[in-house]
Amino acid sequence: MGWQSRGYLPHIEFPGQVQAVTFRLNDSVPTRVVRQWIAEIAGQPGFPTPEQRALALRRRITTFEDAGHGICHLADPRVAGAVEATLLHGDGNAYALLAWCIMPNHVHVVVEPMAGVSLNSIIQAWKSISARRANILLGRTGPFWMREYYDRYIRDDAHLEAAIRYAENNPVDAGLCARPEDWPWSSGLAHRRRNVDAPLR
Repeated sequence: MGWQSRGYLPHIEFPGQVQAVTFRLNDSVPTRVVRQWIAEIAGQPGFPTPEQRALALRRRITTFEDAGHGICHLADPRVAGAVEATLLHGDGNAYALLAWCIMPNHVHVVVEPMAGVSLNSIIQAWKSISARRANILLGRTGPFWMREYYDRYIRDDAHLEAAIRYAENNPVDAGLCARPEDWPWSSGLAHRRRNVDAPLR
């Protein structure tokens, strides 16, 4: 556990550590563009640590992916529903799903792995199962998700609140809807449903 490197992004993982995770479709951010950004960031003195370089890279990727590049298979309600069902399947068993948002070409999740369950194994299961379902629905073959994913460990309660707010507000920030609860594939809508269904006191 601790800092690990798989591909172009560093990862940090400790047992039971809450993480904010983003993974994206295979064509959402071209690899050549990411590698160019990595080289540019590495040449700048303002990012001396792996975490600072990863955050700088993440900011560039966020701006790019929110513009809706690629085919955006997740805009298909059938595919978004299959991905959401995959995320929810292990909630309360292998992990606690604290927030999620399925955008047209990427997914945000705030998750707490259960003891003895690695974040990497959770994400690989999500991607494997949802890719198989999505490819069947779309009548396609080949890679569905980009191999890499971005994760950032949650430092404290304030950071957790900010991470949940960021995930649920992503459709609003991208100009796709007016309110988080208007987006059908996120915990923003799920939280609204729970509040509406809760008995009055």
